[in-house]
This record gives sequence, structure tokens and C-alpha cells, in this order.
Amino acid sequence: MSEISEPGVNISTHPIVKDKLTKLRSVGTEPRKFRELVREISLLLACEATKNLNTKTVSVTTPVGNTEGFTLGGSVGLVPILRAGLGMVEGVWEMMPDAVVWHIGLRRNEQTLEPVQYYANKPIEPDVQACLLMDPMLATGGSASAACKLLKSWGVSHIIYIGIIAAPEGIHRLKKDHPEVPIYLAGLDSHLNDQGYIVPGLGDAGDRQFGTA
Repeated sequence: MSEISEPGVNISTHPIVKDKLTKLRSVGTEPRKFRELVREISLLLACEATKNLNTKTVSVTTPVGNTEGFTLGGSVGLVPILRAGLGMVEGVWEMMPDAVVWHIGLRRNEQTLEPVQYYANKPIEPDVQACLLMDPMLATGGSASAACKLLKSWGVSHIIYIGIIAAPEGIHRLKKDHPEVPIYLAGLDSHLNDQGYIVPGLGDAGDRQFGTA
């Protein structure tokens, strides 16, 4: 696997993430299990990615007394890039049930490998302390960069990218276009092939989730 020295790039070394990622890669993993693994890996990555969210102090009454605790100091937006990103939302939403969910639809032009937007549900009031932008594969980086640009145009100032596997090319593109966006990944692979797919990767994450391969 590759190594990368870009600042703000966080690649998980957790043994449970490594175990689940290996199972996710296997050509023998069927769609139902694939979806389950995507959900679980996304939840584990989100725990790390959200460690610096703002909190505020609140009072809480326990069965034996009063104490101070903490609550999130502002809403969080979950932003899957359609369609593959959909599978990443469920686990994270279970952890943060009060989060809002926005969807951005981007498809890749197979000739230019550049993203083409086909859907976006712009929020009426994008008043969140952070957005978690989620897509399993950070390949060329075009879709992630375009999604960040769109979120910024909506007024979002704090974006965190969560992916499962990346190629160095995708990381370089995202960090060049949006250097302030931290990146959280389960794995980093070696390169892209001539079709712009990550090698060794895990295949098409959308097709494998939804059984359309």
C-alpha cells in the first residue's frame, strides 16, 4: 500500500477497521454483507473524524445526584455523494440521530473522468457546525472537490471528508483544491488504473452495495 505525507490526512490503523476493510475488499463478499461492512466502517471512522466537534456544558440529573455533562454545540450535516455514499449514512446517523442529511448527486464522465452534477437538495438554512462529506472511494478526487465547492457555496465553513479507500491522486486533488478539509480513511491504495479506478480497491462500491454489478 502507498504512504502519503499530506497534512490533514488520517488513515485508520485500528485493527477492527483493518479486519472489516479486508472483508469488504473480497470479491466473495455479497451485497448484504458489503452494505453491513460499509455501515460499520463508516461509523468507526466518524467517531474519529468528529472528535473535535464543539460541545457545550449542560446540567444533568442522575439517579443519585446532579452533575455537569456535555451536548453537541451545534447541528451536524451528513452529506452522502450519491449513490455509493448512501450506504455510509445509516451507521453515522444512528450515532447522531439529530443530524440533518443532505444529498449531492455526482456522476463521472467516463471520457474526461470529471464529475457531472445531476442532483442536490440545498438546505433552506445550512446552519451546522460541520458537514461530514461521505463517499466510499476517493479516486480522482473530482467528485469530492466538486461537492466541497458546492457546500461552500451554500455557506458551509467546516467540511470533513470521510471515505473508505483512496488513491494518492484523489488525495492530492482534494487537498490542492480544499487544503483545509481533513480527510479520514480506512485505507490508502497504490494508484488509479487507466479507467480511473482504484487499484487494488474493492470494485465499484455502488454496484457492490446495491447488487447491480
